[in-house]
Amino acid sequence: MKLVFAIVQDADAAHLIRRLSEQAFEVTKLASTGGFLREGNTTLLMGIDEERLDDLKRLVRQVCRTRTRLVSPGIALSEQAEPLLNQPIEVPVGGAVLFVLSIEEFVKV
Repeated sequence: MKLVFAIVQDADAAHLIRRLSEQAFEVTKLASTGGFLREGNTTLLMGIDEERLDDLKRLVRQVCRTRTRLVSPGIALSEQAEPLLNQPIEVPVGGAVLFVLSIEEFVKV
């Protein structure tokens, strides 16, 4: 038995939860905030059998895509080495982070 924490961008959460339900994965949704952009994320908790782990990873890869976004660096003018540092920069966002933990016992009451 595995406990999977999947942290996904809010933009991908609803579609991923729908696809997980279609594949009979039971999921608990938690709202969260994280990353250096301080944007909303969704943390999903799932208890799954070890033999389904590869299917879960494949499904998350299909749904949670990486995209790019322009952000302002937010560096004070006095700290800038060059004037161009104040220009927006393109950074990758999205995708998913999975934490997979081994579970000794899983009880559904």
